Amino acid sequence: MKYKFSKQDATVTVDFSVTGEEWIALQEEAYQKNKGKYTVQGFRKGHAPKKVLEKVYGEDLFVEDAFDAVVEKQLTEFYTKETKIEPVDRPLLVSRNIDEKGLKYVIEITVKPEVELGQYKELTIKAEKITVADEEIEQELNATRERNARYIQVNDRPVKEGDEIVLDYSGSVDGVKFEGGTAQKQTLVIGSHQFIPGFEEQMIGIKIGETKDINVKFPDDYHAENLKGKDSVFTVTVHEIRFKELPELDDEYAKDVSEFNTLNEYKADIAKKIQERKQKQADNKAENDLMELIVKNSKVNVPDCMIESQIDNYLQEFEFSLKYQGLKLSDYVKYTNTSMEALRDQYREKSKKTVETRLVMEEIIKAEKIKSDKKSVDTKIKELCIQLKRDEKEYKASLTPDQMVYFENEVITDKLLDFLKAQNSIITE
Repeated sequence: MKYKFSKQDATVTVDFSVTGEEWIALQEEAYQKNKGKYTVQGFRKGHAPKKVLEKVYGEDLFVEDAFDAVVEKQLTEFYTKETKIEPVDRPLLVSRNIDEKGLKYVIEITVKPEVELGQYKELTIKAEKITVADEEIEQELNATRERNARYIQVNDRPVKEGDEIVLDYSGSVDGVKFEGGTAQKQTLVIGSHQFIPGFEEQMIGIKIGETKDINVKFPDDYHAENLKGKDSVFTVTVHEIRFKELPELDDEYAKDVSEFNTLNEYKADIAKKIQERKQKQADNKAENDLMELIVKNSKVNVPDCMIESQIDNYLQEFEFSLKYQGLKLSDYVKYTNTSMEALRDQYREKSKKTVETRLVMEEIIKAEKIKSDKKSVDTKIKELCIQLKRDEKEYKASLTPDQMVYFENEVITDKLLDFLKAQNSIITE
């Protein structure tokens, strides 16, 4: 194999050449491999001579097959020999010339760009001082009360704000019922704003067994095109009314919902957990701020293909999250009156920063010779097994080489962050 290459920014241009003798042999290989695909009258399938097939189907019949084979072979050999070349996209054919002297072709390869590291040591980052206010503790306490509340059925009064009711409803526009506008024994908390504006407010005052017409207007930005801005009538019937009873905040409540014997002990534990949660958030922000500064100090020109690939990753994650809500990505685009191009643009800047950060991190890892080690990987696996309640030995035996690489990369990332925090100052204000 003969080749020569040059590099400019993130593009490597490779000139490959194949001698005339080699090119003839490659076409013969392509003929032997693919001759069974063609039929010629007077010959059994797969037994027609190469010259006959070329006369019937065209002189270039095996040229593309031979060319594809030689490109695959020579690119593989090229990557094996030139180990510093790290492609990040499919190679692009720039030109091709075939004559009696053989084959010459030029390939452009987009490669991982070079990173010029700036200052990444002896930097200073300001972090927020963590405090826990009494209001935060009360808010958490009230949330636990809500979770432990019970609904008590009432029969001697009409619907009030905050009640949980069971109702039937049937909606219509201009006297015609619409799809999705009818339900039986539906549960609704008055004041939750689950229904369109005006609906829940008009439920107040209705008694059990009473049927009433409610007049509402669908919002102009409603997701169903046929209902946007339309006046509608819902015929409703109330079957049950329940009111929420919150437990008293005392020592007995603390015993019921926690491992503590007094409310004060329970409050202290809540404060501790809030402190830990906020501290973790603050630590993550400090790490992100530090990495952002390090990336800003560095120079790297990210190829468009790497940004587009990262956008693909973010969209796949977004599409996966939509499935849990019963939505398709195409439905989301339709409901939000946007386009895939506009959606991709929303992720473009974030994707660029993500790729820049990853490239800078990889360069620091290489510069500082940060490596994984078996003990740290085993600890990572053990922590996950505890979380998943899996047998560590069985789980480890089931891991593929790629999955092991994932744990190794996690360890390297942890070590990198520890290194950067040790080499820089994070000041709490």
